[in-house]
Amino acid sequence: MMRDKTWDEAVRAVRGDAHGLVSVREDLVARWSEAHRGYHDLRHLDEVLHAVTELRESTLGSDPEWAGVVFAAWFHDAVYEIAPGAENERLSAELARTTLSASGIGSEIVEAVASLVLASEAHDVHETHGPQAAFHDADLWILSAPEARFDDYCAAVRREYAAVPDDAYATGRSAILAPFLERETVYRTGHARDQWEAAARRNLTRELTRLAQAD
Repeated sequence: MMRDKTWDEAVRAVRGDAHGLVSVREDLVARWSEAHRGYHDLRHLDEVLHAVTELRESTLGSDPEWAGVVFAAWFHDAVYEIAPGAENERLSAELARTTLSASGIGSEIVEAVASLVLASEAHDVHETHGPQAAFHDADLWILSAPEARFDDYCAAVRREYAAVPDDAYATGRSAILAPFLERETVYRTGHARDQWEAAARRNLTRELTRLAQAD
């Protein structure tokens, strides 16, 4: 499975031995499989990992840099609660710090991973190359997905917030999505701008139109 292979390769890149972190990976898979998740599930994780791999050659300069982004993908929604005031990014970053440190990963990599996880809350980075740019774009790959998959994503997010009335959801969701279209570019890396930008803008425009009609 590509997911496990990518994890093992990342572990080897930073400590040379993948065997000691099998239980960590299994715990993360269990977290990503929680029943209350709609979009933020193993499919999302797999898509982020595929996107990171696609960006690796053009955006990440070394194996440890790439490994840090892989770990960030695994940990960034490891804690995911749907509740007002939920601190998912902070708690996921803390989980990454404690788990990776206890597993023998060096402090420089650990702090880089935690920083990437924390940055996923705002989705606003300025770098166009390197780990921050790569993780930002990989996490937002879904915006450029084929139309049917993008629609599945929108429906899955709505299921996560099924308790929210339609009008309130439309207003809140529009406030999250609209700023991406207001940027000069949705994505930061050259590869993502070339390959994903146009599709993302089409999808976002279509979804914002639908939300405006539902509001």
